[in-house]
Amino acid sequence: MITAITMIKTDPDRIPETAQEIADIEEVEAVYSVTGAWDLVVMVKVPDFEDLSELVPGKISKAGTIHSTETMVAFQTFSQRDLEVGFALGGD
Repeated sequence: MITAITMIKTDPDRIPETAQEIADIEEVEAVYSVTGAWDLVVMVKVPDFEDLSELVPGKISKAGTIHSTETMVAFQTFSQRDLEVGFALGGD
């Protein structure tokens, strides 16, 4: 299974709608709105690289108003718990 993280720049006025449209894609595990240079961070899991090469340009990039994307592939997961806690920072 391939885990990838895609950062997205989108229309600031449409972040919630774009995030929801991306979240509705089957392979998407989670979508986070974030501070900094990117507007959204998308966590995906796919069986292989071919699926990833179809997912980002074929589905994610066509959702909402996407200006640009950058995708990173995870080599290794060290702790799922640490990942969950890190992305929950600042939450209620």
